[in-house]
Amino acid sequence: MEKIFEDIRDAVINGEQEDVVSLIKGALAQNIPLGEILNKGLIAGMDVVAVQFRNAEMYVPDVMISARAMQAGSDLLKPLIASEGEITSKGKIVIGTVKGDLHDIGKKLVTMMLEGAGFEVIDLGTDVSSEKFVEAFKEINPDIIGMSALLTTTMPAMKEVMDALAEHGYDKKVKVMVGGAVVTADFAKDIKAYYADDAGSAAELAKTLV
Repeated sequence: MEKIFEDIRDAVINGEQEDVVSLIKGALAQNIPLGEILNKGLIAGMDVVAVQFRNAEMYVPDVMISARAMQAGSDLLKPLIASEGEITSKGKIVIGTVKGDLHDIGKKLVTMMLEGAGFEVIDLGTDVSSEKFVEAFKEINPDIIGMSALLTTTMPAMKEVMDALAEHGYDKKVKVMVGGAVVTADFAKDIKAYYADDAGSAAELAKTLV
């Protein structure tokens, strides 16, 4: 049985979408539990991708190809998992690029890595106001809120979001992660948020926060 998990992991890492789907169908035919296929195959593969990306052994295009392969497998499993009532999500994460900033690629990459790590991610998009973050906090009740900024001029918007969330007692209910090309660990500490310097690190950090 371990061989099938290893093959799925390798197919995800190599971005072999058709192979991922074929291998999962084979695993299903052997009545291998859905949760094991997801966790030991798909998510385990993306865990390796996260490490390789962080170590500069993989680059953004490679990660996106791997993520698409993982997503193809996940799309096959999700309806089956839902019908069996299995709960596999590690937690809910709301993510968005802050107000005034329209940059999107880095956030999308983080979203892919988080989903690959087993989280349910709700992407609010770009140019997201503090009011929208607060609204999502109230309605979705996430475990983590993630904010991205790629412009120094939009970094203060992160502080505005933190202040708005504080008014609603966020610190007792949700963790906040921040990142982006201009964001630093010191800045994150100043606004009382957690910092991740790349997509792989964001996925690893999220695991420690839930």
